[in-house]
Amino acid sequence: MKGPIKALIVDDERFSREELIYLLKAYESIDIVGEADSGDEALMKAIQLQPDVIFLDVEMPRMDGMQVARSLQELKKVPAIVFGTAYPDFAVEAFRHEAVDYLLKPFEEEQLGDAIARLEKKLMPTEPIPSRESKPSKLAVEKDEEIHYLDPANILYVYRDDRLTKIVGKDHVYETKWALKEVEERLREFPFFRIHKSYLVNLDYVARLIPWFNGAYELELRGSKDKLSVSRNYVKELRKQLEL
Repeated sequence: MKGPIKALIVDDERFSREELIYLLKAYESIDIVGEADSGDEALMKAIQLQPDVIFLDVEMPRMDGMQVARSLQELKKVPAIVFGTAYPDFAVEAFRHEAVDYLLKPFEEEQLGDAIARLEKKLMPTEPIPSRESKPSKLAVEKDEEIHYLDPANILYVYRDDRLTKIVGKDHVYETKWALKEVEERLREFPFFRIHKSYLVNLDYVARLIPWFNGAYELELRGSKDKLSVSRNYVKELRKQLEL
């Protein structure tokens, strides 16, 4: 699919909906198209809005999440489902409905990040990597109304800051309106690695990995005084990329 993943949020508790919407807004790949506070409204919104995924509360009055999931299978476009509940007892039944994930309340950022990664893999498969011969070797960004062509070897890291993506080079910081995922795609043939949902680093500049807390790490780069946070979801793969 092209474009962001269209999401519908369904929960009979307003606070839970607002919390999940707040957390999801951090992900560029997710576009929240609507919300519903009951199973009946969820089905109506699913028909009207044609979401790609529904974040679906399990325990709701009248029509619960499992009943909604069964009814959704009758639609022409069947959305992916991510269940959410305060109780783990429904997990087995949830996956019988081919749920992408099952989130426990209160929602944890790391758990939600895993769910988004699964959704992206299911709904936004990456395109085949073109041959290197056809790939440009410079990254073009605008600065002061000029177009600068950056050598990826001189980029230390890239990060998302509000609505801009910032590219930190050896001497300058550049800004672009490209989404971080788009920059990541453009740099696929170079040694860049995502260490956090908002950060991408050039592995050639990694100097030190420092334990922080709760399984997370901080990263030091040569040529930079900044310390970057490494999400615990990415630590294992990062070490695999760095170590012989």
